[in-house]
Amino acid sequence: MSMLGIAVLGTGKMGADHVRRIGRTVGGARVVAVADPDADRVKEVAAGLDGASAHTDPAAAMAAPGVEAVLIASPGPAHEEAILHALRRELPVLCEKPLTPDPEGALRVMEAEQRLGRRLVQVGFMRRFDAEYERLKELLDAGGIGRPLFLHCRHRNAASPSFFTSDMLISDSVVHEVDAARWLLGQEITAVSVFSPTATSAAPEGLRDPRLVLLETSGGAVVDVEIFVNCGFGYEVRCEAVGEAGSALIGGGEGMLVQSAGRRYGEISQDFTVRFADAYDRQLRRWVAAAARGRVAGPDAWDGYAAAAVSRAGIAAARGGVRAAVELVERPALYR
Repeated sequence: MSMLGIAVLGTGKMGADHVRRIGRTVGGARVVAVADPDADRVKEVAAGLDGASAHTDPAAAMAAPGVEAVLIASPGPAHEEAILHALRRELPVLCEKPLTPDPEGALRVMEAEQRLGRRLVQVGFMRRFDAEYERLKELLDAGGIGRPLFLHCRHRNAASPSFFTSDMLISDSVVHEVDAARWLLGQEITAVSVFSPTATSAAPEGLRDPRLVLLETSGGAVVDVEIFVNCGFGYEVRCEAVGEAGSALIGGGEGMLVQSAGRRYGEISQDFTVRFADAYDRQLRRWVAAAARGRVAGPDAWDGYAAAAVSRAGIAAARGGVRAAVELVERPALYR
């Protein structure tokens, strides 16, 4: 069986994790080139791969012999240029979120795909590949709890990185709930409101954490998201759908349950790469299978654009203390 040759752009935490997955848990593919501005780090990563070339220039990595697809795990501001270059070479792309930091960049990506006449870009919203999220999607699509009225979401991290900002609470964290809500409900988000309690004492100075984000949808549902990135105890993602005829909750698993010395306690994941390990594997397997046929297997450039537009409205709502409408262009035929 032929192996899909992949260039991985970005060898930080996410890029290195993808390299590991491709080598150990995903069949039918191998990393043939890696790129990162940090020359020492990229050489170290490439040294652990059989025959992979190391580059500091993403374009050079995409032009390396054997490259048939591109996985982008570099910082968001570098995404647009890399995606557009990949599209010029007609290479399938899996891009970690965000597709681009702003809606305008995402529109330029969509325009490039429309000129090609086919979709080649997939965005790394991995929750769509999580088994629990997939079951909830099937339940909602089948009308199992009637017309959905609410999604109640929790998104908690033990601690935020030192570089995290209040805007990033929306653009880098809540954006996952934005995509999940759009996908689960089959509706666009039309407006965003953000409310802030007193910041936790565990938050770095200047970080408005936690926050409550309300999303209104085109179908009349309401989504509330508690985002709390310095909760202290671990990583927790839950979603409860409430419909006219019932409710369904996902993300409540405790892992191993221990009973000892008169106490009962469970385990809490400390990191998203643990909680969503299977989802990342499933996402990558499906993308590899689709990329080998020149196709997209999940959220596309329109989904990345919509998420960027909602993030922009959410940041405006948070900064101004107002309800902000989401502005979307008409959905192009290629993405319907």
